[in-house]
Amino acid sequence: MTKNYIFMTLLIAFTTNAQTGVGVGTTSPQQKLHLTNSVGTVRIEGLNKNNSPYNGGLINDPATTYPLYVDCNGVLTLKLDPYTNSDGSDAIDNSLFPATNLILLAADADGKEETTFYTYAINVTRNIMLEIKYNISFDVYANNTLAKVNDGAARRISTYYTVDAGTRRYGPASKCYFNNAATGVEGTIFNSSTTYIPLAAGAHTIKFKAEVSTAVPAVATYVKLAVDTDAVFMRFY
Repeated sequence: MTKNYIFMTLLIAFTTNAQTGVGVGTTSPQQKLHLTNSVGTVRIEGLNKNNSPYNGGLINDPATTYPLYVDCNGVLTLKLDPYTNSDGSDAIDNSLFPATNLILLAADADGKEETTFYTYAINVTRNIMLEIKYNISFDVYANNTLAKVNDGAARRISTYYTVDAGTRRYGPASKCYFNNAATGVEGTIFNSSTTYIPLAAGAHTIKFKAEVSTAVPAVATYVKLAVDTDAVFMRFY
């Protein structure tokens, strides 16, 4: 009886409002498909823990939820399909670009040095929103012989990216490093950031950059980039 009632409700709503939409729980649908709050939620069996390999199940909490995506055909899915995702592997290998490590010479006029250490070429066929997450590692030394910093002077190491020929810094992140003890402990530092930027249809170049800066007159600094497991994630919207 309940199933027949629901079927008749849908049939009447569709017949009465064929030009505007289908209403469930309403005879005045505001969209092509309009479910009122009296109807309840939408349930898709194909996305549950038993039918979708991308549904992680209950884990520790029965109320656990997962993000829902739409593919290029308009199909609902739980599958995450980014443009690039290092996913635990090393996104940037330092051995491939030793020449792009940052070298700031003592007494440098403006106390700054910048380099582009990695690029991505992206081609999109429509206007999009691009999400970028990154986690970049680096070590800080006094010079390219990897001598320890122990002069007590502060160094700021910033990472960010630019788009095409632009100079705007997207996703900036910075760390300050100093040490004034000969026995000071060294260690790898990470900069992380998440940003969303609009891109027009066409070819684009994403340039990952780093800058080291000190007070003027500058103190000698050598920054070795991407020394650990680095992560880059990009997704289109």
